[in-house]
Amino acid sequence: MDSVLPATTDKDGHEQDFFDGVDTSLPGLATRIGAEESNAPWLRPGLVEIANRIQEASQRSEKNPGDAAEPLLIALRELDSLTDQVSASQISGPQRTDLLKLLHEKQQQMQTGLNLALQISVEATVGAQQSGGTRLPKEEEALTVVSPGQKFLVRLKFHNGSKYKLVLDQIHLDAPEQGWAKQIDEEAVLVVAPGQDQFANFVVQIPSSADARSYTRPYWHRAEPETESINTVDDERYVTLPFPPPPFHATVRYHAHHSAHDLTLFGGTHKVGGSDGPQTEISSPVVVPFVDDKGVERKRILAVVPAVSVMLEPGQQVIPTEGDAECRVRVGVSSNLSSTVKGMLRLEVPAGWSVAPAKLATEFHQRGEKQEFEFKVFPASLKEGRAEVRAVLESGGASYSEGYSLVTREDLDSFYYYQPALQRVSIVNVKVPKDLKVGYVMGAGDDIPTVLRQIGMNVTLIPAEKLAGEDLSQYQTIVLGIRAYDTQKELAANNKKLLDFISNGGTLVGQYETGVADFNKGKFTPFPAQLSRARVSVEEAPVEILNADDSIFHYPNQITEHDFEGWVQERGLYFMDQWDSAFKPLLASHDPGEQPQKGGLLRAQYGKGTYIYTGYAFFRQVPAGVPGAIRLYVNLLSAGHGKSSQ
Repeated sequence: MDSVLPATTDKDGHEQDFFDGVDTSLPGLATRIGAEESNAPWLRPGLVEIANRIQEASQRSEKNPGDAAEPLLIALRELDSLTDQVSASQISGPQRTDLLKLLHEKQQQMQTGLNLALQISVEATVGAQQSGGTRLPKEEEALTVVSPGQKFLVRLKFHNGSKYKLVLDQIHLDAPEQGWAKQIDEEAVLVVAPGQDQFANFVVQIPSSADARSYTRPYWHRAEPETESINTVDDERYVTLPFPPPPFHATVRYHAHHSAHDLTLFGGTHKVGGSDGPQTEISSPVVVPFVDDKGVERKRILAVVPAVSVMLEPGQQVIPTEGDAECRVRVGVSSNLSSTVKGMLRLEVPAGWSVAPAKLATEFHQRGEKQEFEFKVFPASLKEGRAEVRAVLESGGASYSEGYSLVTREDLDSFYYYQPALQRVSIVNVKVPKDLKVGYVMGAGDDIPTVLRQIGMNVTLIPAEKLAGEDLSQYQTIVLGIRAYDTQKELAANNKKLLDFISNGGTLVGQYETGVADFNKGKFTPFPAQLSRARVSVEEAPVEILNADDSIFHYPNQITEHDFEGWVQERGLYFMDQWDSAFKPLLASHDPGEQPQKGGLLRAQYGKGTYIYTGYAFFRQVPAGVPGAIRLYVNLLSAGHGKSSQ
């Protein structure tokens, strides 16, 4: 819209690069302090000299990457000196602080480049170094996570791949707290010859008193993920990072050592035999080597987790008001300690509720052991509302009330997702038709079937790959999970079978798809319709019932405008924007300032049966226990099978 930069557009009025008009050169940093540059006339010439050294390093690296080391060593020394000058200069406070921050970043970048040019590396692994055919532990055996009370060994290997002797000034293992790591073979000064390795060993003891602040976890959280759209930042130090730094990482500080014939390397200004190179450092996180379930050797960054993980399953429980006044709660507990862990597990429930049994004794004997425990919970009443149930394990004087899950992909490394041992309970006034059998073909994955079973519906999961051989006549309704056509290629191949199921009297409920072009090209609907990217993002947006006489709003539950209260995150997504006259739009909604969207819920009669497409976000509302959404969803599944089916 506007810019303070000089115009750099071409004849067509377009910029050629995102940084057009921005001085991204190293000397350009001097411009940032504005008029203050007159208080530091040496700044720009110094930056120009350093930039020239970097340019020389770049040119040398084209023939041999190792040849870039010499000009980078000189440039780093000059940058260190220039940074000291800035610190002691007359540049005013804010400008000096900003400039020093940028210069420190350049020092880190230059150190990284120097480490690459010198071909040095640091590896830090848990336990003995695995090499020479030594069997790597399997993933379930590898000590990939550690907990308070545990003790282990970290072995560090420093490799000097350069042509210079390198003096190791310091070898350090950083841990979440001071005193956790102790080097057991410390030497004052180490000189590593070209092509040689140097090893160091550390013993790490995590105190039993270490608290949750030491755990490897995201530095942000949302207490109510369904309703909170912004994360709460727990540690401002990491606010620009995707995750906090690894809890354990090894750092080696070193400098290049030279003799008389090496003096030209440093401009001939240093004493012979002195500690002549600028001190720099190289770091590496502590990793654990292991063999994955495919037999591939991999490494995972060592993490700190609680000694015990407690997960309450499922995370959401829906209890119908017309049913038994009890629900079953499963608690999954796993231990990360190799020693015996004994404890007492209990549930915390709202006042007036009761639990059987009141407590359960637990006992674990090995690391990675998992057990599941079950309680019966009896609500004080079956009046529609919400409540929470929490699980707590008391063991060794500590309380555990959260669990963690490993989230990993081969190309994205690993991290740990934490959840409170909490179950949100929704008591919902919902009527469920008797003898209605529903088949559910899962797409990208959702928790709708779990809730449907909790309220007493007969739901069978149909694997997409078995759809061709499945007898669909045993079901009254088939549901396609979210993004089913996007993720299950067998669905498109068997689409005619689904249409025949509808024609013979069945009900098919299709939910939102994201592959708009592929869905429209596939012509999967019984009558022409065009999927779009239209959506309603505001969850409180008013919803208008367009055809109040349709049985979907009456059987088996009466639906009114109040059933659209309390929805979470959004109304819906990927609505239809064109459809054949055989379709009847049943609802309309829209975001503020937009036109009504009527393609979020369409119904058509096809042969003897019913086809329904819905883009409304039931995959969010039903697992979140939203009462009105649950009632409406049950009605969708019941369409065509009630006393009044039209």
